[in-house]
Amino acid sequence: MNEVAHYLRPGTLQLPELPPLSLYVHLPWCLKKCPYCDFNSHERRPEADALAQQARYVDALMADLEASLPLVWGRQVHSVFIGGGTPSLFEPQQIDRLIAGVRARLPLAPACEVTLEANPGTFERERFAAFRAAGVTRLSIGVQSFDDRHLKAIGRVHDAAQARAAVEEAARAFDTFNLDLMYALPGQTLPDLVRDLQTALAFRPPHLSLYHLTVEPNTVFAKFPPRLPDEDSAWDMLDHITLATAQAGLERYEVSAYARAGHRCVHNLNYWQFGDYLGLGAGAHGKLSFPHRIVRQVRHRQPDLYMSKALEGDAVAQAHEVARRDLPFEYMLNALRLKDGFTLQDYMEKTGLPPSSLGDALQKAEQSGWLAQDGVVFTPTARGFDFLSDLQQLFLPAA
Repeated sequence: MNEVAHYLRPGTLQLPELPPLSLYVHLPWCLKKCPYCDFNSHERRPEADALAQQARYVDALMADLEASLPLVWGRQVHSVFIGGGTPSLFEPQQIDRLIAGVRARLPLAPACEVTLEANPGTFERERFAAFRAAGVTRLSIGVQSFDDRHLKAIGRVHDAAQARAAVEEAARAFDTFNLDLMYALPGQTLPDLVRDLQTALAFRPPHLSLYHLTVEPNTVFAKFPPRLPDEDSAWDMLDHITLATAQAGLERYEVSAYARAGHRCVHNLNYWQFGDYLGLGAGAHGKLSFPHRIVRQVRHRQPDLYMSKALEGDAVAQAHEVARRDLPFEYMLNALRLKDGFTLQDYMEKTGLPPSSLGDALQKAEQSGWLAQDGVVFTPTARGFDFLSDLQQLFLPAA
């Protein structure tokens, strides 16, 4: 039985229709691995080897996509996200070849959002206009801070001046862009955060992502923990972020995402609304729905191994069907991050499960003051956002 027939065979789920489909492409190289980063990223080779490596990697991505086409045949792609690593290290001609290759193989929606992650270094900034010409419609800039002390503390390779120049160039080259900031950094105080946020908001970014620095396993910071602000200080910072962004006209539509009207990130919204995504590239994850099952895939993690395997038509390292009992938690892990919440109708359509599969978790969430119901819509309360992990865990399968 071939792979497509295997996934199309009868099963216990009944999905009335397939959800929207996105494409994620992982470019794994960066100039230097940041000490807090747990993503699949690798320091790039010397410049002489990098160009040939980029070309071979795009060849591998196209081979990976070719092998994956039967699984998504006939489905339209609503967004493309090129993440990493530092994708802006790739030559614009390779990004152009990548996007053109995707367009030649998949039907993209007329207004398909194509996002590229970029770093603020001078080398990358000079490429922004060329990325726009290659078909990128949205840039996401990993600024993290506008303070040289804090950039050094978290191991970033750019400085504050480069960060400002990158945001100015993004605003010139793109109609919409995202600015990434982090807070609760080593040695950061509330006044420091206020200055960082003021600097960011002065650029009037259409979209702002604000992340609390967390120490993840298997990172340099996990081995050598920095001294971070205490919990009360971090809450004070978040309170200021919530107030200042609202005053600047940015709506908090997701736990860590703030946007002006018309500038929400289509790609990330598809994740949070439990849509499908085909993941290409070293270590990329994917989620694909079929009429009677939902499947998750993981590509080979090491870039050289991935390229070899993808060029042989064997890029997928792992694939498994999501168990029926795990679907309520997987859906809520995403949907509860959204201010707009979810409906039971959407839950049934995306999981193929009846409302009874949620047990009494909805009732417990409402009783805890974490979830509110308005007609058919369930939305996290402000308290629910503050205790999001506790809210999500109510939907874990019984032990």
